[in-house]
Amino acid sequence: MADAVFLGQGSGREELLLAMANRHGLITGATGTGKTVTLQIMAEGFSAAGVPVFAADVKGDLAGIAMAGVAQEVLVERARKMGFEDYGFAATPTIFWDLFGVQGHPVRTTISEMGPLMLSRLMGLSDAQEGALNIAFRLADEEGLGLLDLKDLRALLKDLAQRGKALSTEYGNLAPATIGAIQRRLVVLEEQGGEAFFGEPALDLRDFMRTTPDGRGYMNVLAADRLISAPQLYATFLLWMMSELFENMPEVGDAARPKMVFFFDEAHLLFADAPPALIQKIEQTVKLIRSKGVGIYFVTQNPLDIPESVLAQMGNRVQHALRAYTPREQKAVAVAASTFRPNPAFSTEQAITELAKGEALVSVLDAKGVPTMVERTMIRPPSSRMGPLSAEERRSIIADSPVRGVYDQPKDRESAYEILARRAATAEREATGKTAPAPKPARVSTRETATDRFVKNLAGTAGRQIGNMIIRGILGSLKR
Repeated sequence: MADAVFLGQGSGREELLLAMANRHGLITGATGTGKTVTLQIMAEGFSAAGVPVFAADVKGDLAGIAMAGVAQEVLVERARKMGFEDYGFAATPTIFWDLFGVQGHPVRTTISEMGPLMLSRLMGLSDAQEGALNIAFRLADEEGLGLLDLKDLRALLKDLAQRGKALSTEYGNLAPATIGAIQRRLVVLEEQGGEAFFGEPALDLRDFMRTTPDGRGYMNVLAADRLISAPQLYATFLLWMMSELFENMPEVGDAARPKMVFFFDEAHLLFADAPPALIQKIEQTVKLIRSKGVGIYFVTQNPLDIPESVLAQMGNRVQHALRAYTPREQKAVAVAASTFRPNPAFSTEQAITELAKGEALVSVLDAKGVPTMVERTMIRPPSSRMGPLSAEERRSIIADSPVRGVYDQPKDRESAYEILARRAATAEREATGKTAPAPKPARVSTRETATDRFVKNLAGTAGRQIGNMIIRGILGSLKR
């Protein structure tokens, strides 16, 4: 397999070394300048080298990577001009995902796995509300109440409000108004599509790390055209995924190629209105996840969208054209130019405003980890199709997916909702003196008993204590 991803032709051949791909990267440029195509050809290269890739498809035009391209005169001519003699057309093995389960396999996680701190960020809770949510999770652990979906959390919060006075001595004051405010935020989260995201079967990240029998890495495409309309859910989901990768993947040190590459499109949503403490902790996460063999590539229009402390972690950079009409745009051009190692052959700042569509300024890390001198580069044409798929083509690929049937049907096992319903029924019988058997829950349970769950939760909590403290401390807390 190749040891580099071919990006295009400048004064020489521009390549991204696989051994340096976990040093992260940045793709920037104005709308329509070719950022998506650059992402596409990078994903093709990583896949061909056996590296699984994940990317969100915000506009729907990345899905074409799953189909072989068609010979077009403009593409063939571009390849000829840059001396790309091996240029051909091929599909990239692709798995489609969708939080809503419409354009791909559903992506789910449980309320417990998301955790109270990141869930607080997702719902935009105040300090008091975040504290109440932490108490709810603590009580769920202590009483063996599995939190799988929003229905479980809502039932737990209702129980917490009813027992507030009895619990106040041990946990502090739990005002009904605070619990009510959280419940209202849950309704908002449901409206954004959160109900589809929380539940089982939960995503096994190993399914993002698949390779084909011939050694190519799968391209995991998340349909995000609908998700992007709920930007907080979109950003928190990708942040959660980064945290799960960090928490579950082993240390690999300096490897010949990354274990996975993660593209974060519309990256400005991650940092929008984020307090300095969160930005600092995202910076720490980017630093730490590199040792797990994961490369993070931010894709955005303006380099000013990325905080300087995070920007400094991006070793591999592709800069498409920027406009420079307004003072802010002029500042963005100056900032972008200042991040490159200068090339005496041209003015970097001037070149950024002159780049044609499909051209970019490229600087990558060499074998010693030193940024190369910036080069004005003609980006190579993709081998897969540019543009969206038809509904029939997408359905066909989903039907042949290696994870077909694994996530497509939701499961609804016994959890906090059922346990609390039984507890309430028992309390009502005892209060009224009735001896009739308790009504069965509406849902059929295939899950372990409450005692089993309690023991399992304790074991899991103990086993993951250090990892959870690190990653949730890094990613979840806004005020810590």
